[in-house]
Amino acid sequence: MPIAAQQHTSHIEPRPAFAESLGAFRSMVSSSFVPLRITADQPEPFMARMASADADSVVFTEVAAHPHLVERTPETIADGGSGYYKVSLLLSGSSILVQDGRELVMQAGDLSVYDTSRPYSLLFGEEFRNLIMMFPKDRLDLPIPFTEQLTAVSLGREHSGLAPVVTAFLSQFPAQLTQLEARVRAKLAHTSLDLMGTLFSSILDADPAARDPHQVLLQKITRHIDANLAAPDLSPGSIAAAHYISTRHLHALFRQADTTVSTWIRERRLERCRADLIDPVLADRTVSAIAARWGFTDAAHFSRVFKSAYGVSPSELRLG
Repeated sequence: MPIAAQQHTSHIEPRPAFAESLGAFRSMVSSSFVPLRITADQPEPFMARMASADADSVVFTEVAAHPHLVERTPETIADGGSGYYKVSLLLSGSSILVQDGRELVMQAGDLSVYDTSRPYSLLFGEEFRNLIMMFPKDRLDLPIPFTEQLTAVSLGREHSGLAPVVTAFLSQFPAQLTQLEARVRAKLAHTSLDLMGTLFSSILDADPAARDPHQVLLQKITRHIDANLAAPDLSPGSIAAAHYISTRHLHALFRQADTTVSTWIRERRLERCRADLIDPVLADRTVSAIAARWGFTDAAHFSRVFKSAYGVSPSELRLG
């Protein structure tokens, strides 16, 4: 059945955009994703449909199209758009994902992740439907070197217990996303990120003996930090002591993950504050009380670092 006439069980928006040429599809993709190279062997007309919804820096896009090849090349990387993860849930059809020397053949229902900071290719050899969740890499509570192990790996096949929960959530709630108020959309986006982080962590924990011991230790430390974010005395010294290592070793571990201990703590605390600020259950709690709950004792300082990180003040986020 032609794509333009297909019936679907889920749409992200009531009025998706249609393309009837490869050039039109390229324009749609460039406005929704990052710079990409798109080619197709079949002659025109090239039929495609795309619908997107966004919430709190997380973008959900459903694509249905004729066969084509998508490439993230060094040239398109130079044009911008690095620093994102794209989680793909293939709804129908098949595809081949290649990144970081790994090749994954995907079938309907498969879940995978790829990184816009490095080259990748996606080959769709038949008509397909795909749901893509794109978000900044720093929105996951996992060091980037951990998630680099998961590109072009089937997330669903590795963990049949948790993956169906994640795929069911991702495929259902974006359909109503644009109909909800901004605060509720942001809360749902945050929940989807939590689910992805949980899935990633469970896969990484599946065979710790096969992993770099430094990464195993770093993940243990980041979990300790998350469990103690509210403690005002959380510091490199207390973290190092809790893991029987020197502070020098601690700082070296975080340098390998392209960050610092203090940056990691600050970002995790800010993320917890943002989650509380958009939580309707906590609407009666003051901004300063939420900040203090997560270790920010100076309200003015908290407001400055929050706005620097997210582009809006804590109070503006609540009004949104």
